[in-house]
Amino acid sequence: MPHTSALRVNAVELLRSPGATRPVVVSVPGPALGVDDPRVTGDIDVDLVATSSVDGITVHGTASTPWHDECRRCLRPVDGVAVAAVDEVFQHEPRIDDAVEIVGDQIDLAPIVREYVLLELPEAPLCRDDCAGICPECGADRNEAPCGCDTSVRDLRWSALEGLRLDDPE
Repeated sequence: MPHTSALRVNAVELLRSPGATRPVVVSVPGPALGVDDPRVTGDIDVDLVATSSVDGITVHGTASTPWHDECRRCLRPVDGVAVAAVDEVFQHEPRIDDAVEIVGDQIDLAPIVREYVLLELPEAPLCRDDCAGICPECGADRNEAPCGCDTSVRDLRWSALEGLRLDDPE
């Protein structure tokens, strides 16, 4: 079983040769990265390239994981793959606002991968874009057949005024 040491890059060695690259390709179980989300159903696949420059190290690539959840409208099971585009800059003394500081001799990519993957998971997935959902009156799945219930929204605060008409001259 791979562990997070596979997501550590020796920064000192890489920074000795500007332009040098180091691929980081590994599959890591979510719990090993601290991903404790029931939607994640498999390993997190990491495919990154760390490239050194005179200013620091850039890390580009993807982190992806399969997920499972329920459709927010009809509650059917929904599966997918969350693919996050990773783009980070690491510097000993950050000069760029969103650069990550290099502490010690290594860059630990585990926290970055965890953050990107969790942010990419859908908060309220749909089984399909035109999902009709469940009828709020009878509970029928409107994707299968229309139920015929009146689902027009009424604001009960205005019900006292329903008897008044504008056509009455007085």
